Amino acid sequence: MDTIAAIATPPGRGGIGIVRISGAQVTTISQRLLHCLPPPRHALYTPFYDHNGHIIDQGLALYFPQNHSFTGEAVLELHGHGGTVVMDVLLQQVLALGARLARAGEFSERAFLNGKIDLVQAEAIADLIDSVSIDAARCAMRSLQGEFSNKIHALVKQLTELRCYIEAGIDFPDEEIDLLADGQVLQQVKIIQQHIKTVLGQAQQGHLLQEGINIVIIGQPNVGKSSLLNCLAGRETAIVTDIAGTTRDIIKDKIQIKGIPLHITDTAGLRQTNDIIEQEGIRRTKQAMQQADIVIFLQDDAQEDSAPDAEIFNFIPEKVKLLILKNKIDLTGKSVGFVNDHTLRISAKHSLGIDLLGNWLIQAVNYHQSETGLIMARRRHLDALERALAQMAVAWVQAQNQHSELLAEELRQTQQILGEITGEVTADDLLGQIFGSFCIGK
Repeated sequence: MDTIAAIATPPGRGGIGIVRISGAQVTTISQRLLHCLPPPRHALYTPFYDHNGHIIDQGLALYFPQNHSFTGEAVLELHGHGGTVVMDVLLQQVLALGARLARAGEFSERAFLNGKIDLVQAEAIADLIDSVSIDAARCAMRSLQGEFSNKIHALVKQLTELRCYIEAGIDFPDEEIDLLADGQVLQQVKIIQQHIKTVLGQAQQGHLLQEGINIVIIGQPNVGKSSLLNCLAGRETAIVTDIAGTTRDIIKDKIQIKGIPLHITDTAGLRQTNDIIEQEGIRRTKQAMQQADIVIFLQDDAQEDSAPDAEIFNFIPEKVKLLILKNKIDLTGKSVGFVNDHTLRISAKHSLGIDLLGNWLIQAVNYHQSETGLIMARRRHLDALERALAQMAVAWVQAQNQHSELLAEELRQTQQILGEITGEVTADDLLGQIFGSFCIGK
């Protein structure tokens, strides 16, 4: 493999900058650049030289021998001063000595390909870097330490043991032992199903911590949508006026409630209009609703059962969760609180009922805050677990019908699906997609 190099710290001015090198030419590059090879896993304070023997910078050099590094290859890290010019000159010198610039995520990809980490752990590195809350960071760290992978390996082990038991009966029919008749296989299939459900539930909770909830605020013009967005965000994100139709484009902001990121979209008021710009805003509002997890339908509490509100209901997709907010109770004099399970009275202007709104949003996505058990998961992990669960439902039917061969095949397919999660079964295009989303130098 080529020797790769990249700046591993964010661009810009800083106290420390790091150039990371990995590959077979690390020893040669170190001798040319440092005039020595640092002792393994010991920080050496040394000058960094260019090809003319002039000092580029001085700092710490760390050398990790092959099989004892993050990538599994020989690795050299150069910790110098974090100036943009200094880092660029140092990197260019490393490239001139035979390394090439690393692709995004290539260091982590090599760690995966060399068996230092599995695919779940590789993705957890990016998730840890991108964490938006302490809970998300802790969840990602658990996956990085192998907790998610261990759960998948345990499921695969259960499937393997059950397959061996069933296939033994298929391979030795002369023994005349009906392995499916005593109910033990049915019980084991049920146990595996339940274990997959448990892991899926934990993964769904972890997915919420990382990806968050997409919330779209809709309603007629001038019902307080922008005021609600500003109230939730805690800052003046959207312009608020008494003029109907102030918001003509979608406005997005991100907040957190109990560690879960909420992606909130304030939209143009839905009404009949001849204004071309406002019509485009309304089109985008309808489009945003199609991507939403939750739609908040804001209504003026003083307008009961208005015809425009009834028309807006027709635009709301059936798949999304809906909450109706009766706003401006500071003008109607009504009390804060729930009218029913999906209708809440508030005052966005005076932040009345916002705590009830926050609690409803968390409950709507079935999030349960927990210090243990949650695992960071991506959409592909959830898809694989859902497919594995569906496959086990078919396996249950085959076990009930005592079809040994078909049951063994369903178990094999379930095992293969779970292997996609850890990377034991994967395709090159998937690897490119996953590691391409990483930082350069990671």
